[in-house]
Amino acid sequence: MDLAGFALAVLLIELTPGPNMAWLVALVLGEGRKAGLAAIGGVALGLLVNGLLSAIGASAVLTALPRAASFIGFAGAAMMLYLAWEAWRTSGETSPAAIPRHSPHRHFFAGFGINLLNVKAALFFLSVAPQFVAGGAPGMQQAVTLALVSVAIATIIHLLLIYGASSIRPILLEPHRATLVRRVLALAMVGVAAWFVAGALR
Repeated sequence: MDLAGFALAVLLIELTPGPNMAWLVALVLGEGRKAGLAAIGGVALGLLVNGLLSAIGASAVLTALPRAASFIGFAGAAMMLYLAWEAWRTSGETSPAAIPRHSPHRHFFAGFGINLLNVKAALFFLSVAPQFVAGGAPGMQQAVTLALVSVAIATIIHLLLIYGASSIRPILLEPHRATLVRRVLALAMVGVAAWFVAGALR
């Protein structure tokens, strides 16, 4: 299992400025660090459950249909190219909406629900995670490991956002800087997609 490669792919996605980042930053600036930390807890749990279910689903498909490995490889490349295109052509939903004040529990469940039902995260695990597992079909232990690695990286980045919200906010929310960051990461995602295609053609 190529954990380093998987971690790099996850890092590229997580570093791309988008709605989740803007929401967390706006939440901290509007309601304080406690609200942000509660939201991060929910986000982490939602991503963990989402990742586990998706990775196990990918394993089931590949176990039942071994020849689907090449198709999954191309699907993974398509997923990365889609994310790269989305990052390149838009500046992202980086303008935080007004956030009503709620208890930390509400923010926790909001983060959990949003990420549990995050279709992009599910598709990422279904199509991308198998590229980093020998044979392409992650077992239960490997699925848990991949999910934990993904959640750990996302949580670290979210914590950095929370604790550096004041200084990061101008970079995250300034349109030209956000666009530059997204486009650099988009090019890196294209490189990952090319790697997936090369693997699928072997």
